[in-house]
Amino acid sequence: MKAALHDERLDERYMALALGLARRGLGRVWPNPAVGCVIVDVDGHVAGRGWTQSGGRPHAETEALRQAGSRARGATAFVSLEPCSHHGKTPPCAQALIDAGLARVVSAIEDPDARVSGAGHALLQAAGLAMRTRVLASQAAELNAGFFCRIKLDRPEITLKLATTLDGKIALPSGESRWITGESARAHVHLLRARHDAIMIGIGSVLADDPELTCRLPGLEASKPVRIVLDTNARLPLGSKLVRTAQSQPVWLLSAPNAETMALQAAGVKIITLPAGPNGLDLSLALKALAQEGLTRILVEGGAALATSLLRAKFVDRLLWFRAPAVMGAGIPAVASLGLASLGDMSRFRHQRTVRLGDDALETYRAAP
Repeated sequence: MKAALHDERLDERYMALALGLARRGLGRVWPNPAVGCVIVDVDGHVAGRGWTQSGGRPHAETEALRQAGSRARGATAFVSLEPCSHHGKTPPCAQALIDAGLARVVSAIEDPDARVSGAGHALLQAAGLAMRTRVLASQAAELNAGFFCRIKLDRPEITLKLATTLDGKIALPSGESRWITGESARAHVHLLRARHDAIMIGIGSVLADDPELTCRLPGLEASKPVRIVLDTNARLPLGSKLVRTAQSQPVWLLSAPNAETMALQAAGVKIITLPAGPNGLDLSLALKALAQEGLTRILVEGGAALATSLLRAKFVDRLLWFRAPAVMGAGIPAVASLGLASLGDMSRFRHQRTVRLGDDALETYRAAP
């Protein structure tokens, strides 16, 4: 019994390492999931480590097998997601593990993609490899919640970022908003941008702040998340920072079909047209279109109108609330009226953690089931 318990703890230790490797791919591997793989040889030493590379290829297993070489024979592979079993742009990873002569595979969670969904595990078992599944499954599900959301709900995972005073204000009545939070909180936002496939804002925020939405931390310069603007009437100024940098970092504009976009397209902005009603673009169709483009994780940075629309439609999966230790009183609230008829209609969230960032606090919540 003690040996079995020891083996289970060891499995969790190596799976935690695989999950840590997988996180290196967040924001860089869409439309693929971020996967990590650790190969431990017959002597109990790590022989290979890998994670999904930028653009989604090579896969984590391929990278780990390349490192392990002949030491993969008889080894155990720890993979943070079920190895793929289908021929896509790369050969199936499950078959690569079999061909390398591994004796055992430990996986964290089943891949929900219909092309895999248990077939990878079945292929490994049919080849005689010992299997253990669902090791640190909840951590693996959290890590790839964006990929799972795209597969299961046909939309990306939406993380709403708010930065407010203690009384929930994002700006003075005049519109002045820089800076409510401090330098540490602002630096953390750049890290968040690097870990998401895209950043989304409304045209109101562009016109008010002319943001660049880039990752400006040392070491993150190569991270170039897609910058998305919801802009029904294509009012995005040609002289804005977003348009001026569209050739070096993607800018996608979601607008109505009758909007004038030729000049923006000529400047390098990708246009996605969607039906629009009296209240603007249909958010459900917008998110579906972005999922079809391959996006899995979107960080929403503003403004209040977009935040309100997403909360009203219950599309917010994760809420990151930066709170500055200050009270503004009169000012612009982070969220406008949601038109609730009763308290039972409120969007509910589960608190996950609170961390200090200088004088500010970052509260993380996930939507309650």
